[in-house]
Amino acid sequence: MTAALSSMTGFARAERQSGAMRLRLAPGLDAAEIALRQLLGKTLSRGSVNLTASIDRQAGTGAVRVNKQALETVLAVIEDLDSRIVAGPARLDGILALPGVLELDDGAGDADEDELSRLLLDCAAEAVEKLAAARREEGAEIATVLSGHLDIIAELVGRAEAHPARSREHVEARLREQLALLAADITLPQDRIAQEALILATKADIQEELDRLRAHVAAARKLIGEGGPVGRRLDFLAQEFNREANTLCSKANAVELTAIGLDLKAAIDQLREQVQNIE
Repeated sequence: MTAALSSMTGFARAERQSGAMRLRLAPGLDAAEIALRQLLGKTLSRGSVNLTASIDRQAGTGAVRVNKQALETVLAVIEDLDSRIVAGPARLDGILALPGVLELDDGAGDADEDELSRLLLDCAAEAVEKLAAARREEGAEIATVLSGHLDIIAELVGRAEAHPARSREHVEARLREQLALLAADITLPQDRIAQEALILATKADIQEELDRLRAHVAAARKLIGEGGPVGRRLDFLAQEFNREANTLCSKANAVELTAIGLDLKAAIDQLREQVQNIE
């Protein structure tokens, strides 16, 4: 089965409910950070990922309860100070007003720590799968755009290859025109003109660049068809595309060929810009 391209952008959210406690993927990792990192590493291979988790504690019964451990600690301190300091007896309302002695029942005890960890990882797994699906959907759209840029590049390569300025006859004709502009007493034998024309044609030959560009187009199409995390390889190909286009422009012996080379560079820049969004 062929893997699809995935983009490096996306967003997903998932929730789980446990009694009066709800886990929502969207702010903090806490103790589950290692397990969450492992989960992300199995699913996402490239790109910057921000994963946050929050616990939304819904209101419990609304009842007030005494934290017996905190109360015993406060009473022990009062007893110890009573033997050292002369003061009036502690009032009940004052003791109950101390932080931590009275607690509002928010339902936090409805789920133990192991249950919360399981729910958090289960929720995160769902969110990551949703994220991967969203990235694949966007990746399919980017693949269509990339294919369009490759079609343009291939069409420009064909135009350059068929351009008459690449022929030795064209180069020889241009050489004769240039000689005619010189002083009338400067003449060259016919065989010398043919030799110079051959040298100029060789220097201006762009067949190797055209062959490599065509090979790069085929390689890029293959990578897009294979799918998966191919963004780095496509980016390398885009650099190779640009190198060949630069050489073509430097060798061009006609304005029209130079224009084709510049159009190639523009199409390659657009290709590479889209490649940066591929996983």
